[in-house]
Amino acid sequence: MRVGTAGTLASAATALAGMFLVSRGRIHLDLGWGRSLHPLGPITVQINAPRDLVFEQISGPYLGQTPAALRSKLKVLEKGSNLVIAEHRTKLPLMDAVTVEAVQFYAPGRITFRLLQGPVPQVSEEFLLEEIGSETALSYRGELGADLWLLGRIYGGSIVRPAWERTVVASMEEIKKGAERRSAARRRRSTGE
Repeated sequence: MRVGTAGTLASAATALAGMFLVSRGRIHLDLGWGRSLHPLGPITVQINAPRDLVFEQISGPYLGQTPAALRSKLKVLEKGSNLVIAEHRTKLPLMDAVTVEAVQFYAPGRITFRLLQGPVPQVSEEFLLEEIGSETALSYRGELGADLWLLGRIYGGSIVRPAWERTVVASMEEIKKGAERRSAARRRRSTGE
């Protein structure tokens, strides 16, 4: 009886460890069985900066030199003229979540992201930048897919989706702060202040 209990506990521990590693993007499962799709967003942030500057704020760390402050979160693995393969790290308790994404830049109005490796088998996202006078509306939307029927609907919709959107909102706030800071500096230089 004890051997059976020990075996059951070992199996449960292995399953929990596996789920933990999948949730952190350390093990990537793409079974294609019973895939459920979950919308991401829409989320929109109004930025007091011109569209070209907001586009530069987003694309710069990918297409140019990654600033030291972002190196713990972003690592560009491969780079082309308008397409990069990038590893993103998100701080979570116990272990960072890691995703690998293809990021494509369509200056000055669109940036797309396609998940290659992460906690779910499918994510496609985009940032749209709309010029409204001297400001920019930065909009985000996407779709997340998770496998295994009901388990995937619960995991993808109730666990991964909210965490993913919180990460995007935090990123959009950082983009807003950086672009508005750069825009204010540009205005000061142009008026000679």
